[in-house]
Amino acid sequence: MNMKKIWLFAAFIFFAANVHAQKGLMKKELLNIDGQKITAGEFLSIYNKNGTEGENTTSLQDYLQLYINFRLKVLEAESLKMDTIAAFKRELKGYRKQLARHYFMDEKVMNSLVKEAYNRMQYDVRVSHILIRVSPDASPADTLKAWNKINKIRSEIMNGLDFGEAAVKYSEDPSARSRKAIPGKQRGHRANRGDLGYFSVFNMVYPFETAAYATPVGSVSKPVHTRYGYHLIKVTDKRPAMGVAGVEHIFVALKPGFTPADSAAKARKIQNIYRIIKEGMPFEEAAKKYSEDRGSAGNGGKLPKFSSGRIVPQFVSQVDKLQPGQISKPFQTIYGFHIIKLLSRKQPGTFKQEQSMLKERVARDQRAEKSKEAVLAKIKKDNDLIIYTNAKQALFNAMDSLIRKGQLKADSLPGTWSKTIMEIGKKDPKVYTRQDFARFVEKHQQGKSYQDKSVMLSLLFKQFVDENSLRYENEHLEDFYPDFKAIMTEYHDGILLFNLTDKLVWSEAMKDTVGLQNFYTTHRPKYKHGVEAEAIIFSCPESSLSQLDSLLSRHNGSEKLLQDIRKHEIMLKGLEADSGTFRKGENRMVDAVEWKPGLSKHIPSEVENKVSLVFIKKIIPPGIMTFEHARGLVTSDYQDYLDKQWAQQLRRKYPVHINEKVLHKLIKSLNKKKS
Repeated sequence: MNMKKIWLFAAFIFFAANVHAQKGLMKKELLNIDGQKITAGEFLSIYNKNGTEGENTTSLQDYLQLYINFRLKVLEAESLKMDTIAAFKRELKGYRKQLARHYFMDEKVMNSLVKEAYNRMQYDVRVSHILIRVSPDASPADTLKAWNKINKIRSEIMNGLDFGEAAVKYSEDPSARSRKAIPGKQRGHRANRGDLGYFSVFNMVYPFETAAYATPVGSVSKPVHTRYGYHLIKVTDKRPAMGVAGVEHIFVALKPGFTPADSAAKARKIQNIYRIIKEGMPFEEAAKKYSEDRGSAGNGGKLPKFSSGRIVPQFVSQVDKLQPGQISKPFQTIYGFHIIKLLSRKQPGTFKQEQSMLKERVARDQRAEKSKEAVLAKIKKDNDLIIYTNAKQALFNAMDSLIRKGQLKADSLPGTWSKTIMEIGKKDPKVYTRQDFARFVEKHQQGKSYQDKSVMLSLLFKQFVDENSLRYENEHLEDFYPDFKAIMTEYHDGILLFNLTDKLVWSEAMKDTVGLQNFYTTHRPKYKHGVEAEAIIFSCPESSLSQLDSLLSRHNGSEKLLQDIRKHEIMLKGLEADSGTFRKGENRMVDAVEWKPGLSKHIPSEVENKVSLVFIKKIIPPGIMTFEHARGLVTSDYQDYLDKQWAQQLRRKYPVHINEKVLHKLIKSLNKKKS
């Protein structure tokens, strides 16, 4: 072995030994506070986290004293049972719930869903659909029947049947066919022949949306399953997103069952309105006078802002042709004739601009189930989930037809109850018996009516397994994730410290007027002030300046100046007045004028059409602040005094031991790291 290799080998051995020694040091006890042991590693982690890493070793020793005070106060709060108070538990539980959410989302899946949503947000798609209904809890036989039916319809369309005709003939979405109005019983509507118009991301249930964006324009999708049943989707158009538009419109209605003569008469009316607008009548006036949409006519035809999914397709096409302020030519929809004036249009922003909103929408949307499924799969795998299939099936068999009617009573079922049906966890696993599931079914059966018992039990068993898996993970977050445990400890200790400090220091100082007064008297020379100006600052719009000048000139320093000015505040619109005693640097306006008694020159505002004046009543020479003047500073100092007194009392009450040997090694280790 040559010298270079020997040196490298020796260096490696030294490095490995040093790393081992460093790890050993981190496990050694640095502090013992009334029997509570804190290792060097635990302290160093907190020291580094609080932004002190990299400072000199004296700061580490100073921080150690602050940390001891912190731990003593938390210990005192626990000894006073403040961690058992309902309000404390409720607050800590609320923080834990918020912090835990992160651990039940798959970030990779969520980021993918957000990007997918943004990409879809760039386009509006127009689709027609055919629906064959089948409920989520349908029996396998009924589901198969619906599946066969939707595939048969698709075959007919592929062989030449018009999609719109197929929708009228087969679709179980009632909007596909016209319905006559029956006074007092039902509203009528015109057939849409399956046409749902345009929509964008989040406007439809997620599987439907996904199929619509994946199907080429002019094509018919394969059957798509949603909670409503099976759909066939035909994409008739895909265009850059309209975004959110604001318009005013004029509407001339075509009533259901209109004749060609009715249509021609209404077409002439809308053309005449358009001509009148082109000749100079304001759009808003024409809307008020001629529009048959009484809901918007009184407001000049203004409609609530809308996206493509909330308006008939023809509006989307017209918005695309207009710039804000422009007016469309008359156009027809299934409801009648329209003219619109585009007021505003906001299209999707950049990914950075939309990301935060999209993340919130995705988290609340059905698509977030993909993230939940990924998390559940990981939880089940990491915690060795076991389902005892034979015990499960035996229990299913024991549940009679009462399950269909939601009348199951768990304690009335025959058989052995103690047999395990589910188990999760590697060490000391959580065990669930058949009795646990039967009681779960009894609790969740209300409001459900299933034709097929096996379907209901399978759905409820999945829910049972998923809920218990999530509960297991939630109950063990502190065991599985050291960072979560650390932050929860911080919240626990922080809330206790805040509550007890508020009680013994902050609130005590605020209400102890005698103590404050005595503290001020003892430390009075400390509360000095420099030169001060007692002044009134006036500010008003430029249009009111002459009135203000006139009013000020009549007083010429009178003590009643401010009262008189306030009497005239109604007359002087926009007048503002502020009075007080000011030191240099406290107020920009006071600093801008010469410090001598009297009225200043006008001070124009740099950003508003306002002018300010400063009236200095008197100049106060340097001296000692009065108690009231110094009250804020005195209160702060008194709180610090009480806090130090409290810390000294706690050090006398609870024994504190610092392992100086470990502390010395820790300081030495940090010095080596810096060098």
